[in-house]
Amino acid sequence: MNSEVNNITHAMTVDVEDYFQVSAFEKIIDRNDWDSLPHRVEKNTQRLLKLFDDYGYKATFFTLGWVAERNPSLIKAIVDNGHELASHGYGHMRATEQSQEEFRQDVDRSKKLLEDMSGQQVIGYRAPSFSINDGNRWVFDVLADLGFKYSSSTYPVKHDLYGVPHWPRFPYQLENGLTEIPLTTLKLGSRTMPMSGGGYFRLYPYFVSRMLFRKFVQAEKSPAIFYMHPWEIDPDQPRQQGISAKTAFRHYLNLSRHESRFKRLLADFKWGRMDKAFGISI
Repeated sequence: MNSEVNNITHAMTVDVEDYFQVSAFEKIIDRNDWDSLPHRVEKNTQRLLKLFDDYGYKATFFTLGWVAERNPSLIKAIVDNGHELASHGYGHMRATEQSQEEFRQDVDRSKKLLEDMSGQQVIGYRAPSFSINDGNRWVFDVLADLGFKYSSSTYPVKHDLYGVPHWPRFPYQLENGLTEIPLTTLKLGSRTMPMSGGGYFRLYPYFVSRMLFRKFVQAEKSPAIFYMHPWEIDPDQPRQQGISAKTAFRHYLNLSRHESRFKRLLADFKWGRMDKAFGISI
C-alpha cells in the first residue's frame, strides 16, 4: 500500500439496528412485534467492538434509540471504549415517511435518550435508509435546531430505494451551520460508483472494494466513509418469509463472507470516528 493511501484515516461507521428493523422488511414485520422477536443486535455489535479493539481502531455508531433503550450495557461499551455515539433516530422511520413534527419528535427523543445514557453530547445523525431528498430538505433545519453538528444521510447515487444523484458528493456546510457528509462515491468516467459499504460491499468481490477505495484516495486526497450493520456479520439470523426475491437477494447476499472481507478492509486501510476523520467538533 503506498503512503498516500496508508496515511489517510477513513471514517468507519456502524448503523446499530437489528435484522428485523431494516426498511426492506417494514411491510412484513409489524413494529409492534419487535419486542417479541429474537434480538441479536447486542451480540453482533459486541463482536464488532471486539474487532475494532483487535485492530486498534475507533468508529462511529449511529444508534437507534429503540435499541439503546433495551441495551444500556451496549451503549456503555461503545462510549467506554472511546467510540463516537451518534443518532440513527429512535424507531427507524424513514424521514420521507414522516411529517416535520413527527421527525422532530423521533430524533429529539433519540438524542436525549442517547445523551442521558452516555453522559456525552451527541452531535452526529444518519437518516434511516438515507431518506433525505429534494422533498424534505427541512430535515437539515430540524437537525440544526436540535443541536446536531453534522449529518451523514445522503447518498448521491441512483438507486430505487434512496439516493439523489445530483446532490453534492463531498462534505458541505449548510446556511444553518450543519455539515452534511455524503456517503462516498467514486467517479469513473461518466459513472458515479457507490463504494461506502452496505449491500455493495457484499455484492462486489473484495478486490473491487479495495480498488475503489484506493482510487478514491488517489483522486480526491480525502477520507472516505464505510458503513455497515451488525446483522451483516450474522449469517445465522432468522430468515424472513414472504419477501420478494430482490429483497432476499439484497439482504442475505454473502452474509457468510462479510466478516472475513471486513477484516481485510480493516487491515488494508486506516479507520477512525466520523467526527475525527472530518474535523467536526462540539
